[in-house]
Amino acid sequence: MQGWVIVYAIAAAQAVLLALALWRRPANAAANRILSAWTALVGIDLAVRALHLAAPDDRWSLAYSVASLFPFLHASLFYLYVRALTTARGFAARDAVHLAGFAIALAIAAPELFAKGRWASPGIGYALFLYAYALAYVAAALVRIARFRRELRAHRADADRQSLRWLGAMALSQVAIWCIAVLQDLVRIPYVDYYLIYGAVALWVFVIGWFSLAQPPVPAQPYADAGAGQATHGATDAPSAPALDETVDDARMPEVEARLAHLMAGERLYREPALTIAQLARRSGYPEYLVSVVINRRLGGTFWDYINRLRIEAVREDLANPADARTILDIAYACGFTSKSTFNAAFKRQLGETPSDYRRRQADAARASAGSARTSQG
Repeated sequence: MQGWVIVYAIAAAQAVLLALALWRRPANAAANRILSAWTALVGIDLAVRALHLAAPDDRWSLAYSVASLFPFLHASLFYLYVRALTTARGFAARDAVHLAGFAIALAIAAPELFAKGRWASPGIGYALFLYAYALAYVAAALVRIARFRRELRAHRADADRQSLRWLGAMALSQVAIWCIAVLQDLVRIPYVDYYLIYGAVALWVFVIGWFSLAQPPVPAQPYADAGAGQATHGATDAPSAPALDETVDDARMPEVEARLAHLMAGERLYREPALTIAQLARRSGYPEYLVSVVINRRLGGTFWDYINRLRIEAVREDLANPADARTILDIAYACGFTSKSTFNAAFKRQLGETPSDYRRRQADAARASAGSARTSQG
């Protein structure tokens, strides 16, 4: 146990430093404040556990018993963090409802806590309720992440750069931790105990914290939180009400389509890496909702799909040019792509082959054509 005392004590000190750094970080402030409070809570929990393991008597029993209820907060705080990161909506008084799981568990434990100064888990039923409660919040967070990505694709050409893939991976890793905890309660996995599982949870929170410190400002998507009835940063760019009914034809649709084609062919706006549909609408002179409907219905796919198709066509033309000595990635970045993986996937999806295969095939065709021309001249 002494080994875990040292691990928990060091982790508690790290939690304090990380919480302070997150609180002071200006980017994504609403989300980082929630994560800072959560990290501080984990630090308190770790410190209490370290003290209880170092002196396993009644001095720390009450604090240890209360801290044992903190797992009810982990998943709900993760959900609130995801919501804040994707909508810039901070913690409000009404969000206290998300702490209900902890409040209920505390109410159940309170009589025994006050009577004996300690509390023991009622058994497997309680544990399964905790796991179900936690997994429900993680699932809700995953839904929010997926919705955020859909909204990004509908409004931004650099959706891949802002997609928060690391956050989805962290959510799935939390699911894995909770599933291991369930199995441990049911079948007792060798070499896996409560201390190791809780250490993994603490490490998971810290990894989120370090990722969050490195996360550049996230473009808040008020569309993803429309049901909350709360305006968020960027709400002025929200499409107006007519966008809700895309089944109604607008007589201006052909004009909008022609205008978009002109802008893309003439000004090549798709080359702007961070182009948004709001910017495109302003350049076109038409309402954003109408531009969105035209792209979705007449051009097919989301705004992100539409821009990537144009970028791939531009890349294809450059790759087919034998006089263009630039590397494939240089061409892709010049055409507006910001991610190698996104470019490769989009190219393969649209043309059915990799960029290098396409360039090689075009070069072979050019050489064959040149050889045929020399033969015919001779």
